Amino acid sequence: MIPPNAAPDATSHAAVYPLLFEPILKEKVWGGRRLEGLGKRLTPGTLVGESWELADLGSTSASGGGGGAAHSIVLNGPLAGQPISAACAAWGASLFGACRPAPHQAFPLLVKYLDAREHLSVQVHPSITYCREHPGAHLKTECWYVLDAEPDSVIFKGVRKGVTAADFRAALSTGSGEAVVDLLERVPAIPGECHNLPSGTVHALGAGVLVAEIQTPSDTTFRVYDWAKEYGRKGRELHVEPSLACIQFEEARDATRLPPGTDRTRHVATGYFDIDEIRLAPGAPTPLTIESAEPRPQVLMLLRGCASLRSHAGKFPGVAIAQGQTALVPASLISDALLVAERDATVLRTDVRGL
Repeated sequence: MIPPNAAPDATSHAAVYPLLFEPILKEKVWGGRRLEGLGKRLTPGTLVGESWELADLGSTSASGGGGGAAHSIVLNGPLAGQPISAACAAWGASLFGACRPAPHQAFPLLVKYLDAREHLSVQVHPSITYCREHPGAHLKTECWYVLDAEPDSVIFKGVRKGVTAADFRAALSTGSGEAVVDLLERVPAIPGECHNLPSGTVHALGAGVLVAEIQTPSDTTFRVYDWAKEYGRKGRELHVEPSLACIQFEEARDATRLPPGTDRTRHVATGYFDIDEIRLAPGAPTPLTIESAEPRPQVLMLLRGCASLRSHAGKFPGVAIAQGQTALVPASLISDALLVAERDATVLRTDVRGL
């Protein structure tokens, strides 16, 4: 039997252990209140669209992340109250392993929950080619795992078959949101499905959808349409020419979901991160999968239920993870860490490759 609070193998503050973080809540005109169901403490009367669960950005856009830096604050253990950068600096290779960290050892992943009460802007993120030609732009590949969706809600994802750049430019020139949106594919938002949105995929999260979002650490977004007229909200700057330079005029990839009768599936495999959904039965210790000869850090989002991380060899104290929390497991602990659920649980496990 694994002791729930096994003693760590070192008493120094530099001893490596799994980290939990304080959520960074972002008020948005399009947001709602459903993040309370994931344990987030929302100020009464506020509309919160995003909960940044793990972030290590030196800067954000004013209309996206709110401007300024965004660094997650550690919630547990000796590093509690310090930014994630403190762990990156103190632990180095023990944290990153084979992962390729961002410049200056910033953590190369951004993890969020999004609650869309209204449609989010139609947008696209910079392509690799665009980033090479424009140093201020940063690659952003992301995915959405649908947690909840109101009846008839949709996700706008990619362009319809046969749509060209000329078609898109003509629709934009009309100033009509309907003309633009008619060129996009609409797919039903179905809880349990995962949508991969590589950089260059034009997309929008539809009203009524609650998702977990995992992405490369970038806040660069080019807006095509912002639904200002439809919702009576102040329109933000649009980025027509950068958008047209980045949009991939091809059909988007199909959503994935856990096959019936299975307890694990690979939803997304990119050069930056790989994402698995894991269903945990109560009591049975589940080891974390090692993806390479030298492990990389893993990020665990507990979407449903409650669970804990235990050490097989007593290398770190047990860490309880509540529904809605996100844990970062350093690379040096992957072979030792075990997930144990107290009741049925669902976890998104991300193997972090880096940039």
